[in-house]
Amino acid sequence: MAFELSRSGNVVPFPERADASRAMRPVLVVLHQEGSTPGRVGNVLRALGHSLDIRRPRFGDALPDTLDAHAGAVIFGGPMSANDGDDYVMREIDWIEVSLREQRPFLGICLGAQMLAKYLGAKVAPHAQGLTQIGYYPIRPTGAGRLLLPDWPSHVYHWHREGFELPAGTELLAHGDDFPNQAFRAGHAFGFQFHPDVTTAMMHCWTTRGDMDLPGAQPRHQHFEGRAMHDVAERAWLAAFIAGWLKREPLSALAEAAE
Repeated sequence: MAFELSRSGNVVPFPERADASRAMRPVLVVLHQEGSTPGRVGNVLRALGHSLDIRRPRFGDALPDTLDAHAGAVIFGGPMSANDGDDYVMREIDWIEVSLREQRPFLGICLGAQMLAKYLGAKVAPHAQGLTQIGYYPIRPTGAGRLLLPDWPSHVYHWHREGFELPAGTELLAHGDDFPNQAFRAGHAFGFQFHPDVTTAMMHCWTTRGDMDLPGAQPRHQHFEGRAMHDVAERAWLAAFIAGWLKREPLSALAEAAE
């Protein structure tokens, strides 16, 4: 069952989608490198029957003026920072307003979560002691997180040097140790600091090409040991989240369905 935040601020069961015609619309996917893929998130979306509208603003792709033709939107990670002054970074952050204004399902992963936090007025910055999270690290859902989904994985995969403060007026769903804010929501918009999208192939690529010697980073063999221990739970959690996330409708649509 999916849940939604009511007008009173309480978490309540979310009703089934009234407009079945919108269910199979494509999901907007925003990527940041030429070889990037939507990974496991893309696999889950395709398995649910959605096509993917993949765009790379960094390489000139425009973002839509409205999400009326989409079931939702996901901004993925990348090696850049939400604080960078590049035009495409600032355009992506500004574009998040479209999703929030239209109350469409939005998901930010790692960089995408930092962009969402920055748009909402929160600080995005490196760890004060220069630590990173590269590998599997523990995560603890809050009470609100458990109401949303009861079965969170104990560890999730990370690859980041920066974190974000919790934006004012949003709800913390999960926290961690060195980077305390791991998952949050603002209405129909969600931000995850971690990477539930990473496939085994992506992990091989990242751990071969990435900098594994940064402070706090786990050695390469621990990434695969962690995957053997934690991936089944993280994969099941992601599938349950995506299925509920896509059922979220604007409050105006729910009001019309109830009439």
